[in-house]
Amino acid sequence: MSESAQPGLARVLTLVPATALILASVIGTGVFVKARVMTCNVGSPELVLVVWLVAGLLTLAGALVYAELGSMMPRPGGEFHFVRAAFGTRWAFLFGWTKTLSMGASLAAIAILCVVFMNDLLDGALSTMALQLLPLVVIGVATAINLATMRFNGHAATALTAIKVALVVAIGGGAFLLADGNWSNYSLTGTGGTCEGVPDSARLGIGGFGAAMLGALWGYNGWAIVVSVGGEIKDPSRNIPLALFGGTLLIVVLYLLINAAYFYVLTPQEVASVGEQTSVAFEAASRFMGSGVAALMSACLMVSAYGTLHAGLLSGPRVPYTMAQSGLAPARLAKLNDKAVPAIAVVGIGIWSVVLAASGTFDVLTDIYVFVLWVFFAMIGVAVMVLRRRFPDYERPYRVLGYPVVPIVFIAVSAYLLINTLLVTPGRALAGIALIASGLPFYYYFKRRHDIDEGAVLEAAD
Repeated sequence: MSESAQPGLARVLTLVPATALILASVIGTGVFVKARVMTCNVGSPELVLVVWLVAGLLTLAGALVYAELGSMMPRPGGEFHFVRAAFGTRWAFLFGWTKTLSMGASLAAIAILCVVFMNDLLDGALSTMALQLLPLVVIGVATAINLATMRFNGHAATALTAIKVALVVAIGGGAFLLADGNWSNYSLTGTGGTCEGVPDSARLGIGGFGAAMLGALWGYNGWAIVVSVGGEIKDPSRNIPLALFGGTLLIVVLYLLINAAYFYVLTPQEVASVGEQTSVAFEAASRFMGSGVAALMSACLMVSAYGTLHAGLLSGPRVPYTMAQSGLAPARLAKLNDKAVPAIAVVGIGIWSVVLAASGTFDVLTDIYVFVLWVFFAMIGVAVMVLRRRFPDYERPYRVLGYPVVPIVFIAVSAYLLINTLLVTPGRALAGIALIASGLPFYYYFKRRHDIDEGAVLEAAD
């Protein structure tokens, strides 16, 4: 595989910033708050840790699948090319359409969380108007920064990741070393907790386990981000698989560490009774960090949320950029600035995020985000098997360990999650299907305009 860049893009990301981009995207706020709901879902510390482990192994299986495809097709927009090669141009467009719309919603929600943590840091000093306007400013600042070179933004992602990892290690390690914890907490249950906002239908049993899995998978969300910048990674045949495997494995270890620390310091009932307006991480850290914990936690959570926003605005615009290069989006989205960055695509995603943050309509999209995400994850799991059969001689610098068992397990669990969502929350699932289907009229418009072949397309190696 040649290391030459895609036209106009520069391969400048080495292994460290590529891995940091994954950690910056994944470690947001979920791991600091989800333990409360998950304890209500499954009832015991052991099962909470089991859920995090199972979700982590599923994520790792997905990372291995992506590693083969990412090293095989190291191009901007990553998954767009995987889907197109296996299932054709129509499905690739629908992936890009859905990803772009839901990405704006996710970034809007993260920006709002960032300002919520800022308000906590300032002891609630922000006015109602400031709380409404500052998320727009945060998105604007992140958009402006992402117009700089990929090298600069790779270093920024590394710095933000260092803060995120330090926060997880500080809480996890500090709880075991400094707090007056008790191992007997693991033998207790959280069934007597208040479980504020958790419906009875999502408590205990198979339904509770499924709900907890969705919560954990939200915490792991973002692990596939590096393939979107595949056209800007040095030595992609080596660095994409290593970043995906190493980054995902490190996240699993960190998540197990901090969740184990929560239950060492707090009883399961205390975890389940944490209010919706605070976090389990804050409650655990307050046991050994003293009076300054509130300000420290708020500052770190604010930086953590911004890091996820930064990573999303760094990688996300590569999807519409790639669609435009293929004639499936307005041609302007494929234009690069003098920093070799798809500036119009970056600004476009920034503006879409601002619109959603200002209007509040992002709630509808974030509710169905996980469902549509796993529709395409399942398809990409199938894609690795389809491409093995259809193009057996195509260069694959990395091949999935444990093939075909690993992709089959990934596909099977993905299918379970989709079916479970359809049965338990059919409104969200049907809305997700409608979101995907809403792209069809736009696809046929671009297809007719540019006479695009609907068949599968596997581009020649760089």
